[in-house]
Parts: sequence; structure tokens; C-alpha cells
Amino acid sequence: MQRLAVLLLCAFSLWPAFAAERVDVFHFDNEQQRERYQALIAELRCPKCLNTNIAGSDAPIAQDLRRLVHQFVVEEGRSDQEILDFLHARYGDFVLYDPPFNARTWLLWLLPILVGATVLGTLIRMKFSASQQPETTLSAAEQARLDELKESL
Repeated sequence: MQRLAVLLLCAFSLWPAFAAERVDVFHFDNEQQRERYQALIAELRCPKCLNTNIAGSDAPIAQDLRRLVHQFVVEEGRSDQEILDFLHARYGDFVLYDPPFNARTWLLWLLPILVGATVLGTLIRMKFSASQQPETTLSAAEQARLDELKESL
């Protein structure tokens, strides 16, 4: 029984080593390249993970994209715009957190404004219509009936 307890203790103490994630280790020629790389991977959305950038995603495609961005920044010396254009051409508007305004994305850009204007217009109309309604006064018979109902409670 003691051996089983020691074996289980050893197994559970080694568990974090098996569950550890692989960390990308990239080498940069200077700090400017590292900063550009970090900014780019934070700006690009993972095609598999719906709302995660490739810096924070563990998906295999995000790992590939991080390697590709590193290659473009360090080995090929491409500009940020060239890298963004390449990935945009390959993965479409979804890969950019800040997609361009064009015929396919106009609804994405204008929908929040339209919804906000609609809500604001509705609130303003509700406020003015409530203030424009005349106060209703009860006739003497209605007031007497109301008083009678209040007393019966």
C-alpha cells in the first residue's frame, strides 16, 4: 500500500511536466524586430480561434502564422504592410482585427452606428411622447368608484 501511495505521488508530481505547453522561441537581430513581431502577432486574428489573436492562440495554424511572421520580419525583412497584405490576401478580412472599409465590410463598420442611432431615436421619441400625453382626469363618478375600491382593500 505504501508503494502504491509513493507511485501515485510521483505520478501526480510529474503531471505538470506532461501537461506543459510548448513555447515558441524566436531569435531576433535587434529589439526593433522583436517589437514589430510582437505588434504584428497581436494585430492578427487566428483563423481557427474565433476571437483570439495569434499571439494568444495555441492552435497549430496560429503557431504556423507566428513562424511565418517571424520569417517575414527577421529573415526576409518585409515591411509590416507587406506582411499584413500577404496574410490578408491569403486569409481574407477575418485575419485582420481592423478590416478595411469596402463593399464587403460596410455592414460591419456601419451596423453599430445604425443600431446606436436607432436606440437613441427610440429613447428620445419615448421621452417626448410621454411628456406630450395630456394628464387624464377622472370624472366625479369614476373618482367615487376609485375611492370605494381603495376603501374595500
